[in-house]
Amino acid sequence: MTKKINALLSFCILLTIPILAQWSKAEMERISRLNNEDHQLMMKKLGITELRPGPSANPDAPNAANADEAKAAPYTSLPDPLVFNDGTAVETALQWKKRKLEIFEDFDREIVGRLPSETPAVSWKVVSEKDTMTGDRPVTTKQLVGRVDNSVYPAISVDIQMTLTTPRNHAGPVPVIMEFGWMLPKGWKSPSPDGPTWKEQVLAKGWGYAILIPTSIQADNGAGLREGIIGLVNKGQPRNLDDWGALRAWAWGASRAVDYFKTNPDVDETRVAIEGLSRYGKAALIALAYEPRIAIGLIGSSGAGGAKILRRIFGEQVENLASSGEYHWFAPNFIKYAGPLTAQDLPVDAHELIALCAPRPVFISVGSPDVEGTWIDARGMFLAGVHAGPVYELLGKKGLGVSEFPPQETAIIEGDIAFRQHAGGHTVGPNWPAFIQFAERYFIKNRPSVNEKGHKTN
Repeated sequence: MTKKINALLSFCILLTIPILAQWSKAEMERISRLNNEDHQLMMKKLGITELRPGPSANPDAPNAANADEAKAAPYTSLPDPLVFNDGTAVETALQWKKRKLEIFEDFDREIVGRLPSETPAVSWKVVSEKDTMTGDRPVTTKQLVGRVDNSVYPAISVDIQMTLTTPRNHAGPVPVIMEFGWMLPKGWKSPSPDGPTWKEQVLAKGWGYAILIPTSIQADNGAGLREGIIGLVNKGQPRNLDDWGALRAWAWGASRAVDYFKTNPDVDETRVAIEGLSRYGKAALIALAYEPRIAIGLIGSSGAGGAKILRRIFGEQVENLASSGEYHWFAPNFIKYAGPLTAQDLPVDAHELIALCAPRPVFISVGSPDVEGTWIDARGMFLAGVHAGPVYELLGKKGLGVSEFPPQETAIIEGDIAFRQHAGGHTVGPNWPAFIQFAERYFIKNRPSVNEKGHKTN
């Protein structure tokens, strides 16, 4: 029982961090009111008056989410990424290029929302630069702001916040691990791991790292949908039913970060990884799928709306995602799958989101069910990796290579889809060594040639 309670508490703390950052009670009440009003407006646009409630993350609640594997798979099949909408089989890489456009369309319309036909330009500026230390590693850290052109609607300003840290005295441009970072309340500190931090591990390989703050791009609530990049493009008006949600907006921000990396001679923009945990794990997977310049992804405990098969009745469900607390992550159209439709009616599922990343490598990370809990659905994410495998194989790559769920702390990293369930909680921390080993294989193979001045020659 203690393990279950600890798992629930650790999970809920991470879920509420963005809310806790708002210190004013009046502001929290305002956000809640506007959030509910916008959610109701989207339901009205859809012609929906009632939604099915989602299960509880509390394993002791009367409506606790299912954690029984015997009840998890009422579906008999999944959408096949290698079959066109008209039933024709995809048999070549050229056909896959056409087929994935159909899959993108379904995700755009029904789940993550459409990127606007035009988005404003972003101008990056170095606010500060200093030589410092990360652990015992000498580094240079740049504080950056990406100023979004708001000339079409000056009432809304968007300044993307990012830091970039590279090893000092490096020879040539370096790979960069870009993390979707949490904006913790002032005075809060993340728990210190045993041994080197992930940043120290990355620097030990001669790589750099960047921290991109998603909430500087788009607020993590429905009240902020008329602000941020979504509000700016919509000129402060409500979304259309297929408009992008926060996850897609955060992924757009990652693309703008890659734009900056391309201009920085210290960064090899062809060797950029994306990493995120929880809701940011969802966003990291979407960023990898939609941004071909991102080379590899570490997708941490992304669960429903990320790497988990949505059709599975296990842990968090579509009904939770479509509620007033999480709907802003998605296109408004997604809400209807908790109303007149169900997850079984979705035209696509998570395995196809992973398939859209092919042939680029993706590492799926998850914690222990005894510590992190079962809400995330580790097996559901593993199965999505399994079912994405045929697309990788069609493109001459290797999938997971296994179909049986592996024992905890077993690293499946021989293929181009990787999976590891560590023994910890809601964190990527214990999986960094395995991911770095996995990523190094690609980063070494794709390392550019440099001249005596350290400049790229290819």
